[in-house]
Amino acid sequence: MYIYFLQPSEHDQTTPIPTLLRTLKPHSTPVVTIAIDESGTLLATGSADGVIKIWDIRGGFVTHTLRGHNGVISALHFFTATASEPTRENSSKPKKKRRKDPFDEEKSMNGVVNGDSAIARFRLASGSEDGKIRIWDLAKRKAVATLDSHVSVIRGLDYSSALGSLVSASRDKTAIIWDAQTWAPRRIIPTMEGMEAVGFVRGADFIYTGGELGRSRIWDLQTGKQIAEGSSAGGESNEIIRILHNRHSEFLLSVHGDQSLLLHSTASLPQSPTSDVIVNPLPLIRRISGTHDEIIDLAYVTPDRSLLALATNSESIRLVSLATEDPNQTPATTATYFGADVALLQGHEDIIICLDTDWSGCWLATGAKDNTARLWKMDHASKSYEHYATYTGHAESLGAVALAPAASKSNDSHSLNHPPPFLLTGSQDKTIKRWNISRPSSKTQTSTTTIPPSQLPSRALYTRKAHDKDINAISINHNSTLFASASQDRTVKIWSADDGEVQGILRGHRRGVWSVKFAPKETPPITSDNSGGPASSRHGLILTGSGDKTVKIWSLPDYACLRTLEGHTNSVLKVLWMPPSPTPASSSTPQDTSAAPSKRPVQIASAGGDGLVKIWDANTGETACTLDNHTDRIWALTVNPVTNTLVSGGGDSIVTFWKDTTSTTVAATAAASTARVEQEQQLMNHMHNGSYREAIILALTLNHPARLLSLFQSVVERSPPEQGSISGLKAVDDVIVNLSDEQLLELLRRVRDWNTNARTAVVAQRILNLIVRAYPADRLAGLRGKGWKEVVDGLRAYTERHYRRMAELVDESYLVEFTLREMEVVGLVNGEREVGEVTAA
Repeated sequence: MYIYFLQPSEHDQTTPIPTLLRTLKPHSTPVVTIAIDESGTLLATGSADGVIKIWDIRGGFVTHTLRGHNGVISALHFFTATASEPTRENSSKPKKKRRKDPFDEEKSMNGVVNGDSAIARFRLASGSEDGKIRIWDLAKRKAVATLDSHVSVIRGLDYSSALGSLVSASRDKTAIIWDAQTWAPRRIIPTMEGMEAVGFVRGADFIYTGGELGRSRIWDLQTGKQIAEGSSAGGESNEIIRILHNRHSEFLLSVHGDQSLLLHSTASLPQSPTSDVIVNPLPLIRRISGTHDEIIDLAYVTPDRSLLALATNSESIRLVSLATEDPNQTPATTATYFGADVALLQGHEDIIICLDTDWSGCWLATGAKDNTARLWKMDHASKSYEHYATYTGHAESLGAVALAPAASKSNDSHSLNHPPPFLLTGSQDKTIKRWNISRPSSKTQTSTTTIPPSQLPSRALYTRKAHDKDINAISINHNSTLFASASQDRTVKIWSADDGEVQGILRGHRRGVWSVKFAPKETPPITSDNSGGPASSRHGLILTGSGDKTVKIWSLPDYACLRTLEGHTNSVLKVLWMPPSPTPASSSTPQDTSAAPSKRPVQIASAGGDGLVKIWDANTGETACTLDNHTDRIWALTVNPVTNTLVSGGGDSIVTFWKDTTSTTVAATAAASTARVEQEQQLMNHMHNGSYREAIILALTLNHPARLLSLFQSVVERSPPEQGSISGLKAVDDVIVNLSDEQLLELLRRVRDWNTNARTAVVAQRILNLIVRAYPADRLAGLRGKGWKEVVDGLRAYTERHYRRMAELVDESYLVEFTLREMEVVGLVNGEREVGEVTAA
């Protein structure tokens, strides 16, 4: 057990900073449940061995150890009794007389026993898996009552001082209200679900429950009827495992098994009990996803691309907001902050495998393992996200869906009233089906028996046996005349969308093909690997990604492979064409993204099982950049057609947003290049004018060691040197002794490099001499920059070598001097040899 101290951050008062105070081992068996009293000073822990311990949080020691349960402790709750309760523990047995304790008399005199003290009235309610509830008197350290009416595990306890009652919830699908005076059941409420949480809300008139149905439910205590319920978290594990309620607020926070949190408002509840039996919904304020499962597919939806649809290895689609939160909004209106769960699309009965959206973002198609495809209508303006139609007919799970582009791109309201013309689905049954999306006729809408589109019968226009193995992807070209299907049989087939006949087959991949995409209409020509000439884009290009770790670009006129891109170290699972450069925000709409051609080269994006996203230049076949933020394979990849923002999701349950910084980077590079040219010209001017201070600082900044060396050589070789200067010029001395730490460290790196060459060592030693004399030792020792140790080691090694060389030259000079003296004795005058007489001593 860890005890933390929370204190607000200096930078953000809303974010606490935890500090670990104490680590304890409370029990010898696992701790199942805990509870904290209202003062925040006591903590109760219940373990699997039936033992309850009460701890002083600040002191970290045990104040009580309570034994009596025969099974796992499943629920705990502190409360203060309003009056003394009769003891029901062993009420049928005669009580034994106990010797009078002087300490009891003292407690009686102080008002402890008669209930006048808060300590005497402090209670703990505990429930266990045997269905029994015990009421513990913490002053007497024993159970004063045992409540035995449940037949299953107790999972929730709460006390109301206003009502003088205790409420308990069990997995036996009942909630019981207990009278605190007699500890007898006052009311039993059958909830028809195994419950995990219970509590009083709005004083003592209502209670809330939550359990296996996954909804927070409100019950009227007088009638025992349900009057309100909250939204469901959706998913397979949507059961409620806990509900948090603050008595001073009007919110319920439910914790669900899929690690999602739902915040409901209780402000709409009636002020007093009512006989109305209508179940009203609790307003949902926020939906928070604690974690997503494996991201299988994702797509931008709504016309402004403000929502992201996520297929998270479940039978529901999560709609996540991409809007930024307004700090001026109140908590009740901030359900659209970035990352908030806006809605949950429920309807499929098994895991959703694939999804696709139309050009407007108003229509979303999904395919699942329940062998069906569904079409959803995204009316973001009215916050309506509803099921439109279901398409049933495949024998096995779906692996690919594709919506046909509209004949003409109109405004958003028109798109809501006119769904895409047809839907294509591919399945593990190796077939492709075309479904014409029906629109309700005017007669049907005006008649008294209106049939919604979701109830209209679905029938495929045609079914084709497409491949020999599973179909992984389907793509439709810009004018809806052709579509391509990719399969595990290592082929991609081109089909006529009208009659479903094969037009061509793309062969060349050595493994199954995972993804296929038609190029946009405005894509310019690219060159071929073999011929080097342009490949016509009049009939389009196709992009494929395969399990053989390659990406291929194909030409539609002759179905030839134009380019093969290699770089991934695992299967390529998703490919797409990058849209043109983003237009200014003032004129950026989904309809005008193809209005003007982009000067940027054609780029494509690919995501693989190696957890990498790669951006490629389609003309050169080179990797423009590699994006790395995932730790598992990337299944999903999409791009915002307006901002060029890439979104990737994979098996690590992470959704990553990649911002396109191409234009910013190009502009910054151009500006930096221009500034560097200007600075280099300034450096030449300073050197020519003899402005040594500016020249040295600028040479260090621009990292021009050759020009810096030339500058120092001209100063060192100055003749005669200026009087009192070490380097040769006092102006240079003044510049060197006033350098910052970064500039000084950079200069020492240059001196180290110059010191390795005998021809430039004289300049290096002169500058080093000046630095050592001018700067104190503690200043030089404080240079802890990158590579400081290597700088010192290099200076010492080559300086010692230079001193050894000088010592050897001095030793050799003695030989030269001796030789010259002897030559004076022998002498060479005018080319004649004169031999002197040598007189023996």
